[in-house]
Amino acid sequence: MQRTTDPLWNSSGARLLMERSDPGGLIKLGRISRGWRQADLGRRLGCSASTVSRLEKSGRVSDLRLLQRAAYEVGVPPDVLGAALGLTGRQATRVAPNGPHHTEEDPMRRRTLLAAAGLAVPTSLLLGVESALAEMPAPEGSPVPLDTRLARGRALFDTGKYGDLLKALPDLLATAHARIQDRAEIDYARLSACYSLTAQVLIKVGRYDQARLTADRASLYAELSGSPLVSAAAARELGIVLRHQDQADAAQRLVLKAASDIEATGLTTQAQAAAYAQLLCTTSYTAARAGDRDQALSMIEDAARAARDLPGVAPAGRLFAITPASVRLYRVGVHWALGDAGAAIRAGEQLRQEQFTTAERKARLHTDMARAWWQWGKAEQTAQCLLNAFRVTPAEVRDRPSMRAIVRELHRSHPRVSGVRELSHAVRSHEA
Repeated sequence: MQRTTDPLWNSSGARLLMERSDPGGLIKLGRISRGWRQADLGRRLGCSASTVSRLEKSGRVSDLRLLQRAAYEVGVPPDVLGAALGLTGRQATRVAPNGPHHTEEDPMRRRTLLAAAGLAVPTSLLLGVESALAEMPAPEGSPVPLDTRLARGRALFDTGKYGDLLKALPDLLATAHARIQDRAEIDYARLSACYSLTAQVLIKVGRYDQARLTADRASLYAELSGSPLVSAAAARELGIVLRHQDQADAAQRLVLKAASDIEATGLTTQAQAAAYAQLLCTTSYTAARAGDRDQALSMIEDAARAARDLPGVAPAGRLFAITPASVRLYRVGVHWALGDAGAAIRAGEQLRQEQFTTAERKARLHTDMARAWWQWGKAEQTAQCLLNAFRVTPAEVRDRPSMRAIVRELHRSHPRVSGVRELSHAVRSHEA
């Protein structure tokens, strides 16, 4: 775990403030160590002494920008500030010897529950990521540039190699954390991107509590980066997690604000237009899952218009690799979420696997169609779509809890349908 060399931030006082989740107290600690009055810090921040006083007493996240600037002025290291905000793992969680043993704090019970959940990815990989989130390890010292490693991580996600990605994430995060010591905005952006990628794969395999933690951290470091696009990516992942945690209203507010912030840029570049279209797709699907038909259909139409002039193949390295075909694929999911299997199937039948460049998106076309056919009660078509997805990348069926649930129900209710036995064997053998 990376530690600051300034003993002030490793002192018992600083640790106590982190444990109490008191970022304002850290600002006060740093200010006093410099011999400054509140008015001195206020002049550096362009605010009054009373504002500094309120900040030190509350340190509310609603004052995040001011809090970040104040922390920079008084020398609070980013990982220390993040720990006080509950968004970094500087302090490892420990269980009191005589206190209650919560499930997430007991390694043996975690292993038991993870195994019982039928997770397709190895439990050890999930626990490795969880351990890194609790207490960040020291980086291993790979000579490969961080941007290259991040690109490789995204490629692992795009090809459905979720186990390989989970294995690589602890050191990727540790390396990215080590880079932020200079407080450069680009390094904060890279760290945020690493956490967003972590959230993506954790969402994919159904680990929503851990995904919430990583998406929160992605949002914090995105704010520090000052990049609207990086902030939009983090907001999208957090919105998806909130939706999975049955907090649709909060998810909608978050993603709509991110979309508004991107729209305020003027959408003068394709990268901005792509981000805007992606956020509209996300909020459309979230509205559909919440049963808000009007909002869902309105937003997906807006997304289609926003994506109309985007290329059919997104440029390599683009943060939001959305295309007009991607929006139509979202339309399939929106209609399915609204309970309109017929409209979902009609939308999907206009798409072809070749319109998507990554294995994850190719397979997602088939799994979304499988959900629509299953909703319509068509076991044969459901099984065929799942087989198509499995042949593109097994992980999209094998590692997603919702797809495994359909396979199990197919095997229970329609064991003689062509392909069901093959699917069931593939999923069961991997879980074993």
